Amino acid sequence: MKIKNSLKSLKARHRDCRVIRRKGRVYVINKTQRRYKARQG
Repeated sequence: MKIKNSLKSLKARHRDCRVIRRKGRVYVINKTQRRYKARQG
C-alpha cells in the first residue's frame, strides 16, 4: 500500500480505482487489480 498526500493522480492509474473514506482516512481501492492500493496521509 502506498501512502501519499494526494490521491487524485493514483485514482487515474486504473479505471476500477475507487476513492473510499474509512475511519477518517481516505483510501484508493481496486477490486480487480489489488496492487493499486493507497492511503492518504
